[in-house]
Amino acid sequence: MTLLVVGASGHLGGEVCRQAVAAGERVAGTYHSGGIGVPGVEAYRLDVTDRAAVRDLVARVRPDAVVATPYRYDEWTVTADGAAHVACAAVEAGARLVHVSSDAVHAGRPEPYADDEVPSPVFAYGAAKAAAETAVRAVDPGAALVRTSLIVGDERSNQIRLCLDALAGAATLFTDQIRCPVHVADLAGAVLDLAGTRYAGLLNVAGPDAVSRAEMGLLVAAHFGLDPAGLKTATVAESGFVRPAEVRLDSSRAATLLPTRLRGIRELLAP
Repeated sequence: MTLLVVGASGHLGGEVCRQAVAAGERVAGTYHSGGIGVPGVEAYRLDVTDRAAVRDLVARVRPDAVVATPYRYDEWTVTADGAAHVACAAVEAGARLVHVSSDAVHAGRPEPYADDEVPSPVFAYGAAKAAAETAVRAVDPGAALVRTSLIVGDERSNQIRLCLDALAGAATLFTDQIRCPVHVADLAGAVLDLAGTRYAGLLNVAGPDAVSRAEMGLLVAAHFGLDPAGLKTATVAESGFVRPAEVRLDSSRAATLLPTRLRGIRELLAP
């Protein structure tokens, strides 16, 4: 299989590339700046907001499958328009498309969200991710759309570093912002699983444990043998930010459908 990873310089995109190369696939990846840094990947600089450039690159690489992870937190054109451009190019090339979305499309509630629930974003990034989903589904009804949660890895990954910063008093973790963290290796494996199927539509792919960010900070402290006394916490309301609070993803369908096991954060951060 020839695989094209759009957004290969990111945390998830890079791990997808690593696993695909290890499996013996031909892998091409895109970056906006700074390169990719994964051996064995054909690297291409790409601005996903340039529809013609996206189309030309996909036609040149001629992938069997495309994994689309492009986003920029504060730029609609990258997150929404870029996703649409990739979907259009993948359809023209006859490539299988796996688009990565986010739990940010939901407003938040105590009950878990099923795979195919309608988006209800409450802030700009969530709205951009919801718009990206709408565009991808309209352009390519056969695409798989993965909704995921906080992506964790080792101590260099953003979510773990945030917890370490909060333990040092340099950042704040919310006690009432609940998510279902997933390890980047598990998520990448699940994405590659989907690339080899004909699954179409939305699929939650997140860890089985729903925890608050503050609880995750305590788990990080125990895992690394750090003193939790200095953990800096607050509530979403106290922060003044407009963010969804409780967003639990029900990933039971993915757990049944995909061979990759999705580990919970308590297992991942066991002392």
